[in-house]
Formats: sequence, C-alpha cells, structure tokens
Amino acid sequence: MHEVSPCVWGSACSAVTITVGLGPRGTRPDSPTGGEEYKQHSMILVPMDTPGVKLIRPLSVFGYLDEIHGGHFEIHFNDVRVPASNIILGEGRGFEIAQGRLGPGRIHHCMRSIGAAETALEIMCQRAAERETFGKKLYHHEVVAHWIAECRLSIEQARLLTLKTASKIDMLGNRRARKEVAMTKVVVPRAVLKVIDCAIQVCGGGGVSQDFPLASLFAYIRTLRLADGPDEVHLSTIARWELLDQSKKLTAKI
Repeated sequence: MHEVSPCVWGSACSAVTITVGLGPRGTRPDSPTGGEEYKQHSMILVPMDTPGVKLIRPLSVFGYLDEIHGGHFEIHFNDVRVPASNIILGEGRGFEIAQGRLGPGRIHHCMRSIGAAETALEIMCQRAAERETFGKKLYHHEVVAHWIAECRLSIEQARLLTLKTASKIDMLGNRRARKEVAMTKVVVPRAVLKVIDCAIQVCGGGGVSQDFPLASLFAYIRTLRLADGPDEVHLSTIARWELLDQSKKLTAKI
C-alpha cells in the first residue's frame, strides 16, 4: 500500500473518476535506485472516491473556471491509501513518465497557440477593414498597417521554429531536441501574446468583451508562459545547452 498526504492543484478533477499523483519517492536503504537524482518520484493512480481524497474548491485561471475541460481544483489528500499496483510503470519512474510527454506536449501547446494567433490576426484584419476613424478605414492608418505586418512576421517566425523543433523530435527524439523544445516554448507564447494584444487594440473595447474570443485567448496563451515550465526555467536550459554546444568551438574553458 502507498500513502499520499499532500495538498495539490489538480486538473480536470470534476470530469474524471481518477487522478494521477506525483509524489516524492524518498530514499530507502533497501531500494536499488534510492538517492538517484531522477528516480525520486512515482506516478500513482488515485480513484477520486478513495477515502481521504477531498475536492476543496474550484480554482480560476485569469478568472476563467474552464468547466468544459473539468476545471482546476485545490485537492486535499489526507492519509490516502492505494494499492502498490496503482503505480504507473514502476516505483521511481515518475520523472521519466513526465519528461516523456512534456517535450511533445510543449510542442502541441505551441501548435495550438499559432492557431490562436491566426484567429487573432483574422479578427484584426476584419475589424481594420470594417471600422473607420478620421475618415478612413483603420488599415489605412500606418500604425494599424504596421501591426498587421508585424503580426504576420511573428506568426511565420514562430511557425518555422515550431516546425524545426517537431522535425528534430521526429528524426532524433525528444532528448536530442531539448534545446529546440525550450526555445519554442519561450518564443511562441511571447509572439502569440503580442499578436492577440494588437488585435485587442484594433478591436477597442469590444476586444476585451465576450463579443470577441480575444480576451479568453489572451488568458489561455498567458498561462502557457507558466504551464509545462516557466520561461525562466527554459531560458536556463537554452543557455546550458548553448554553452555546451559552443564549448566544442571555444578556446576558453566553460
């Protein structure tokens, strides 16, 4: 039996009957992998009706509860006991499982984000073609025209980096593409947020209302600068791998 007693933030807890917990494995002297850096966590299936599991409250993200996807909850685990057979793959393999999906998962986030940017740019252009100020269409104002051009540049740059990273994952695997995955995860949400922000400006007050999807898109994309690793962690990863790559050519010791 395994006991679980943390308080955690969980996803989609109102829509499923089981959740997956990631808990510290500890270091036991009788464990052959105890003390190894990446073998200290396990993934455990916990049925939501297990005694000791309690949903405390739904948690909003930028004011959105995301009920369609089950939402996010604060969950208390009070001396929860589940069979050892509920461990996924085996004890100490939680980090391995997480990393196995995080690389492709981050790229999937970026792919969807580029789609969101395309939607925002389409809305921006439609609004710029319909709305008139000072006797002319918005797109005739140079600042708006430049926003449209800059947004297209940003989308294409983000798309090409994402395609490069996806191609490297396909050819060499997730581990060999770690630097590119981190680069994409930083670049794409930043670029898409700028596109959505420009679209909101062009739409004016309507851009922050429910009449357009821009406000919800902005909230969704902004969370991606935290989800699956904050920008700062990815920047550190990029720097580490870049220095390792450059060390092969540099005369100075790194």
